[in-house]
Amino acid sequence: MCRDAGCVVGAVMRYERRMVDYMMTTETMVTFVVYFVVLLAIGFYFYRRNESIEEYLLGGRGMGAWVTALSAQASDMSGWLLMGLPGAIYVGGLTNAWIAVGLFIGTGLNWLLVSRRLRLYTQKTNSITLPCFFEARFGDPTGLLRTVSAIVILIFFTIYASSGLVAAGKLFESTFGVSYPVAVVIGGAVIIAYTFMGGFLAVCWTDVFQGSLMVIALVVVPVLAYGRAGGSAGIQDGMAVKDIARSLSPAGGPAASLAVVSAMAWGLGYFGQPHILVRFMSVKSLARLSRSMVIAMVWVFISLAGAVAIGLIGIGLFRTVPGGDPEKVFIYMIAEVTRPWLGGIMLAAILSAIMSTIDSQLLVSSSALTEDFYRRAIHRDATPREVVLVGRLCVLVISLMALILALGVKTETILEIVAYAWGGFGAAFGPLVLFALFSKRTSWPAALAGMVCGTVTLVLWKQVGMSERMYEIVPGFVANCVAIAIVTRFIEQTDEMVLRQFDEVVAQMQERTR
Repeated sequence: MCRDAGCVVGAVMRYERRMVDYMMTTETMVTFVVYFVVLLAIGFYFYRRNESIEEYLLGGRGMGAWVTALSAQASDMSGWLLMGLPGAIYVGGLTNAWIAVGLFIGTGLNWLLVSRRLRLYTQKTNSITLPCFFEARFGDPTGLLRTVSAIVILIFFTIYASSGLVAAGKLFESTFGVSYPVAVVIGGAVIIAYTFMGGFLAVCWTDVFQGSLMVIALVVVPVLAYGRAGGSAGIQDGMAVKDIARSLSPAGGPAASLAVVSAMAWGLGYFGQPHILVRFMSVKSLARLSRSMVIAMVWVFISLAGAVAIGLIGIGLFRTVPGGDPEKVFIYMIAEVTRPWLGGIMLAAILSAIMSTIDSQLLVSSSALTEDFYRRAIHRDATPREVVLVGRLCVLVISLMALILALGVKTETILEIVAYAWGGFGAAFGPLVLFALFSKRTSWPAALAGMVCGTVTLVLWKQVGMSERMYEIVPGFVANCVAIAIVTRFIEQTDEMVLRQFDEVVAQMQERTR
């Protein structure tokens, strides 16, 4: 183990040289090329299978259990799972593992509470986007709820997608030795291509492929690296040297407890993530949703445990990460413990995590522009083929915006960018989804007030620097719930059709659970 500064510098240089040599092998390059070809082939295959906007955005509501489960979770776990979370564990120790705990609990609650009701309700209201569902569910005659929701989606998904492009940039920069801007453009080009062509079906089936690669990498690499890092003793020794948390128990009084609450609060975000919720809307039947939940929870447990293990093992394996970026610890671990063929597959898994989320975000953002702006306000009588074309063009526009943003935020960590976008959706949409599915009395003015209050609170909390004390999703989520409750006391839901639809969905749920 390296103990002095000279040894550390020498190790850094060794790892950097090893990575360059490693990636420039024929085996690794071929692996990446094959990976890209497979993704583009899937996109091309589904290109002519999208005759309507519902097929392009929801796959015709015909997704099976495995596809729904893996697509939902792969689109959820972006580059932050294989880069951001291991980096946070590497820097902060087990205290940051509370993020994984919160996410696991949030995933389970989302499947249990939201998936079945949302599937029934969106079909009953003929809603193919989340803003469309909000408008129909709360009976908004003004269109304000739908419009504001679409704006929120465009803002935060542009930020979210940029985090993935930052992750792709870091991956290509550290592996192929290309400049960061070039690396961002290369990664973005492939994602845009298959999303543009294949729509929802292509995104879902690439997610299955990518999700499988991700879970394999998160199991194989930690197993191979554990012995190389010196086992448990090596990890403990590394923690002692770096003076980082060796236990989940918070130490440091109220501030430490708030840090745990902030980490666990990541789970609140699940209720408001459009790219995850749309998977529930697309499944073929409720019976398949039940099977999907089991598959999804197993996948999430293995993936989160693997990501935490990578960060911990990295502490024992590397005293410092080459280049000083802890979010690259998994990349260098792969180079350290695998041969080129296997390493190429493992590195492709990192790219899979990145791509499987960005493609979903691009598609949902496209749906907001297409369904909630173009077809509603510009051309109500547009043909299905025209709407699909507009949807594809919107993918290009949003991609360009995310690309420009990614080129300007390299200094931010992947986890920081994701946290802001994740919190934005959780604070804006999370309470609305729960009130929509479980509160008959909620009116559209209450829902609109809640969304605006939650979003504004989150942004202000972040801007004044309070997010260092508590994750901004917490005050944003609470403000949203309080605003809905207050406005509902004065303005209750009175639309008879809306009230009848709610009762019908509840009755269907009760009938299906007998």
